[in-house]
Amino acid sequence: MRACGRWNHNIHYHSLLLRALPPGAEQVLDVGCGEGLLARALSSQVAHVTALDLDAPTLELARRHAAAGNIDYVTADFLTHPFEPASFDAIVSVAAIHHMGTAAALERMRGLLRPGGTVAVVGLARSQYPADLVFDVAGAIGTRVHQLTKTYWETSAPKLWPPPETFAETRRIATSTLPGARYRRHMLWRYSLVWKKPSAR
Repeated sequence: MRACGRWNHNIHYHSLLLRALPPGAEQVLDVGCGEGLLARALSSQVAHVTALDLDAPTLELARRHAAAGNIDYVTADFLTHPFEPASFDAIVSVAAIHHMGTAAALERMRGLLRPGGTVAVVGLARSQYPADLVFDVAGAIGTRVHQLTKTYWETSAPKLWPPPETFAETRRIATSTLPGARYRRHMLWRYSLVWKKPSAR
């Protein structure tokens, strides 16, 4: 997916998160929203988006480009901001939860999600060799192909590299914290996980 002609490894997977939204979702939280590209895409599909980021300068850029009136930008720490429990129909995040600790972030998402809601994450993790060599070679080739046909865009958001957890460690954390989560490794140095919270009985 391209956003306003821009492309990078994170934007590439925005469409995956948009497809993961549960039918009828109204309140969606974008964790680590950066400059707001995903939040703006979400705003065309749901009633209200809360877009949160800890970095104030980056969030100010998001606010300047806010074309939709149904996005609230919040400068805050996701792990401590006083959201009401079970207040979101969907929680999404791109390349952010490794900044705050994968286990802590997923536990927080689980608590803020309404029964029947969906967590959808595209994340970064650290390669470990030789297990991840094939993915890394494919990622380098895929990146080169995309850069030949698309305009690469570098976000201003702070970066943490290398990520503290490997892909294997991230998968173990995800399946332990969110039982039944669908974890998938992707070519462009990303993984995705999608989890539906059991409905209340």
